[in-house]
Amino acid sequence: MKTSDFDYSLPEDLIAQSPPAKRGESRLLVLKRKEGEVLHRSFSNLIDFLDEKDALVFNNTRVIPARLYGQKASGGKVEALLLREVEGHLWEAMLKSSKSPKKGSPLLFGGELKARVEEKRGDTCLLSFSCAGSVKEAIGRYGEMPLPPYIKRPAVKEDEERYQTVYSSMEGAVAAPTAGLHFTLPVLEEIKNKGISVEMITLHVGPGTFQPVRAENLDDHKMHREYFMIDEETAQRINSAKERGGRVVAVGTTALRALESSTLNGKVLPNKDWTDIFVRPGYGFNIVDCMVTNFHLPKSTLFMLVSAFAGTDVMKRVYERAVKERYRFFSYGDAMLIL
Repeated sequence: MKTSDFDYSLPEDLIAQSPPAKRGESRLLVLKRKEGEVLHRSFSNLIDFLDEKDALVFNNTRVIPARLYGQKASGGKVEALLLREVEGHLWEAMLKSSKSPKKGSPLLFGGELKARVEEKRGDTCLLSFSCAGSVKEAIGRYGEMPLPPYIKRPAVKEDEERYQTVYSSMEGAVAAPTAGLHFTLPVLEEIKNKGISVEMITLHVGPGTFQPVRAENLDDHKMHREYFMIDEETAQRINSAKERGGRVVAVGTTALRALESSTLNGKVLPNKDWTDIFVRPGYGFNIVDCMVTNFHLPKSTLFMLVSAFAGTDVMKRVYERAVKERYRFFSYGDAMLIL
């Protein structure tokens, strides 16, 4: 398979630059795979398509204010995207500047937060931070929400709330699991009251979710690793839903990747591990039956994933209809339910 097989035409004005006025007021495109039917609904109608036997599985990762703007010793500008905390003051990061800082270079972020480039690792580096108090608190003060590159505006105060899911609790992501941005606490309560199992797992979304597939042959593409966690009780409840004839509904590609990374004989296993699973057409799904997702970038691994789930030709036709119906695309855009 070629990367070009997953291209489609998207008018730039359909790329959502801001969230809807109120959380949950998105549109919902429903694809019934077996019938080949497409329905146009509001996100508030999602519950109508869920059964009391089902398990709805969410990714509860929380986005950190991972983007820092600062200066090199020369006075030149530098931008850091923090990827993960290695230990205390030591973070893995990606740096962007006119000239890449060398090992040992000092960097200044804000008035008190300083860093030193300790090690270069290809596209990433290790930064050693120092400040008067807690490094993590200083990052919280000076860092910004790491909005994706297709949102052509600076992060604002509103993004601190709206680029997080309402159920986020486990800090560590540099991008939001965007299918979950549509859910409100009242909607979650309504889902629970219907008897549907609401389950939380964790996958810390990394920068690879935005990075383009540079290889034309998909066999040559290497996925970035992301850390995930599924506890024993959650795995048991998801398996119980399956055993009683319910469906496992993954909320987002990240929840799906975590679930599919830890299965055996059609059951979810409790696990804490790194995954670089590449779900593309030809992949045999082991546990996930349905998914809630957003509309994804052309030629991206996420569009390849939903194409694996519903068929490439089907997804291309559905996306054409979504463009014609002027759905909003990408992180702050509208939602899709694939049954």
